[in-house]
Amino acid sequence: MDVKDLYQKIDKLINKEVTLTGWIRNHRKQKEFGFIDFSDGTCFKHVQLVYHNDLTNFEEITKLKIGSSIEVVGTVIKSEGSGQDYEVNVQSIKLLGDCPDDYPIQPKRHTREFLRDEAYLRPRTNLFQAVFRVRSVAAMAIHTYFQEKGYIYFHAPLITASDCEGAGQMFQVTTLDLKRIAKSGEVDYSKDFFGKTAGLTVSGQLEAETFAMAYKKTYTFGPTFRAENSNTKTHASEFWMIEPEIAFCDLEADMDIMEDMLKYIVQYVLDKCPDEMSFFDSFVEKGLLDKLHKLLTSKFTRISHHDVIKILKEAKVKWEFTPEYGEDIAKEHEKYITEYFNGPVFIKDWPKDIKAFYMKQNSDGETVAAVDLEVPGAGELMGGSQREEDYDKLVHRMEELGMEKNGLDWYLNLRRFGGCVHSGFGMGFERLLIYLTGVENIRDVIPYPRTPGNCDY
Repeated sequence: MDVKDLYQKIDKLINKEVTLTGWIRNHRKQKEFGFIDFSDGTCFKHVQLVYHNDLTNFEEITKLKIGSSIEVVGTVIKSEGSGQDYEVNVQSIKLLGDCPDDYPIQPKRHTREFLRDEAYLRPRTNLFQAVFRVRSVAAMAIHTYFQEKGYIYFHAPLITASDCEGAGQMFQVTTLDLKRIAKSGEVDYSKDFFGKTAGLTVSGQLEAETFAMAYKKTYTFGPTFRAENSNTKTHASEFWMIEPEIAFCDLEADMDIMEDMLKYIVQYVLDKCPDEMSFFDSFVEKGLLDKLHKLLTSKFTRISHHDVIKILKEAKVKWEFTPEYGEDIAKEHEKYITEYFNGPVFIKDWPKDIKAFYMKQNSDGETVAAVDLEVPGAGELMGGSQREEDYDKLVHRMEELGMEKNGLDWYLNLRRFGGCVHSGFGMGFERLLIYLTGVENIRDVIPYPRTPGNCDY
């Protein structure tokens, strides 16, 4: 039996015999009896095992070490001690896998930095048991939301020849002999595996648009890569992205979907992971549950970038970074705006010079139909736009930016072959998890983080 099943059926199991398999999380031994803190990973709750010296192998049981895997047969009883409502009175314990004394995950408080160095063991701690279960449940919430809405799940290629953002921060994929190239200084990409330069994708958006033009509604949810030498708490070289693309959808409708999806995921996680979320609220971020419940009932303000800058300039605040029209906003500005409106804020109609080439150009000639969602306590959580559906305008914009059209003819042709108004957005999955759990470092919400200088496991 799993511990999860035990707790779900606990009323029917009182004074009944059960068999459990799992691991020893802690072991307290006394002269005539002992307590084992037992977990099998199927739920956040543990089970206390109580054994007495009337067992024939009592001395052997007292020597069981933390981290060992065991099989337990015992009777479920109501607990007389504090800290738990139920416990298992042990009839027998069988050692399945021993564990040495130098097992790194001892029952004490470990720093997150230490646990990153022991990343293959950190799911055995309370914090990471909670984090990675919420990660699993949130992923299911995303798929459930889009599947129930009739979206097609699209698997974007991980190896691509197109740089969606035009930022040039792609990891190169090659089979060429780098040592030979280093000596000769000559590179002939026609002899490479794909016959041209290729890299790991920074976004599946452009390819997803092709499916939106066939299925009307599609979404990607998979890994993306950035060769960006950044060591902040919110950047990683490999991360997961959710990217829906919707045909016959303008920017206003795009924002409707962004808001609806976020509220759905938050409610789903709160419903499915009450123990984990309570743990985060108590030990990671005080007030986390209040923050998330408030989001569910909040009005999402919609305001232009121009008007945001106007508010920031008029604020009686000494900014570290002065807000300016035509420029991006800083973290301090994001925080102020969400506090100003006391809730989430959609900032739309951004200056075109700081946004990507594919975004719909507004009639003013200065801005594009782009939007960022800012949420209290986290800042930017999602970004989206209405895509430019006008072929000539898109080509002209690419020329303005000095972009090479060769290799993107298929993308341009979407505007020629039955094109339509369409929109989409992207949300970094790890950024969502930081918001949901209160765990502020991206390295702690992805199982094996890939960051500059770090590619362990």
